[in-house]
Amino acid sequence: MMEGGAGMKDTEDLSGDRAGERAEARAGDGAEGERERGFGAPFWKLWSATTITNLGQGATGIAFPWLATELTTDAFLVALMGLALRLPWLVFSLPAGVLADRLDRRRVLLAMSLARAAVVGTVGLLVAFDAMTLPLLYACALALGFAEVLFDNTAQVLLPSVVSRERLSEANGRLMAAQIVSDDFLAGPLGGVLIGLALAVPFAFDAGTALVAAVLLLTLRGTFRARGAPADSVADGAAAPVRRSMRAEIAEGVRWLWHNPVLRRLAIALALFNAGGAGVAAIYVLYAQEVLGLGALGFALLVSAGGVGGFLGGTLAGRITRRVGATGSLLTLCALDFVAHVVAGCASNALLIGTVMGATGFGVVLWNVTTVSLRQTIIPDHLLGRVNSVYRLLGWGAMPLGILAFGGLVALVEAQVSREAALRAPFFAMSVISVGLAFYIRRHLHARALAEALEGAQPAQPDGR
Repeated sequence: MMEGGAGMKDTEDLSGDRAGERAEARAGDGAEGERERGFGAPFWKLWSATTITNLGQGATGIAFPWLATELTTDAFLVALMGLALRLPWLVFSLPAGVLADRLDRRRVLLAMSLARAAVVGTVGLLVAFDAMTLPLLYACALALGFAEVLFDNTAQVLLPSVVSRERLSEANGRLMAAQIVSDDFLAGPLGGVLIGLALAVPFAFDAGTALVAAVLLLTLRGTFRARGAPADSVADGAAAPVRRSMRAEIAEGVRWLWHNPVLRRLAIALALFNAGGAGVAAIYVLYAQEVLGLGALGFALLVSAGGVGGFLGGTLAGRITRRVGATGSLLTLCALDFVAHVVAGCASNALLIGTVMGATGFGVVLWNVTTVSLRQTIIPDHLLGRVNSVYRLLGWGAMPLGILAFGGLVALVEAQVSREAALRAPFFAMSVISVGLAFYIRRHLHARALAEALEGAQPAQPDGR
């Protein structure tokens, strides 16, 4: 999925207390030299926390749809589980952006890690005691979705505080490569093995990794509040910024994104891509079971195939983007995605499907590194949480709509043709979306438009904490 998961994806004045200033000074003493040698300790702490989080998410990413198929074989009801996980992106993205700009971002990540541990731990207990039902599964998935929205959006906007602007593409590539390896490549097979032990085990594992991530975040020192609030947010003679209503802050983020043509068009492209991708993902488990004849471990390995390509995409993203340009990187995904979904719609060989989906994983990470780095560079830091949340509202909020649309497509084709044709139909629909997006990108997101957007960006420096 585009901008999937934690560690990606994509601020006002720091607190003026002297203790915070001293902490910042101490942390910044060797920052320049440290960045010359590498990314620095704060980045690697964030990297470790998000990577371990993604390992747990990957295990339950296999377990959630598998659990849904244990409770029902109805394709539409299985798709509704994915809808419950994605619906919070539609209804909570904008408030999450305001919170990321108002609060200490490290503390937000810490709180959401603890919330995740509580939710998936509850699911594990319900499964262990054979007390899980579809309504309870939907409720837990919905609660988990709210925690993920706030965690993912905040993790993405915290990154510019720990690395320099010049190294954002490389840092995003490292984060996304780690996400793909842990979430898909490692956690997928691990999730299949854990399901084989007991269906409750992957959820217990996810709860444990969330707690480990919380401990790692506690070691990230300093204050990570938003920087650079405009002067009109401070009252005359006041020592602190004036707290505006959440509605006013959301409106500011919406206006800023909508008046930036490059980010607006990127958000629209992401919305179309993610709507189709979520629709395919919602029926993927049934496709693997009934068309490819795979069990839990086989399904986990199939999902993990995207991790191989994704890892290569993350490690090579900076080099490839410099060679083919940002527009070329976006078009690469469109081409790979078209081929992969046509093959998946026609073929029945799991090895072949895994190979082409691995190529798509390469393209997805290349897209994510390119677009996340663009946002982190173009958007002013004091607006980063809000504008990023509006962007992701369009991109991720489209997912539940895509799931409903593709779920309806499956039901319609099954009624008119056959079950197998119905499970293949979403792949062909996604290939059509990929072609349309390629034309859209060539027309609206060409190299000149991206260069003009970057020229107008305000330079920002990391906090050095």
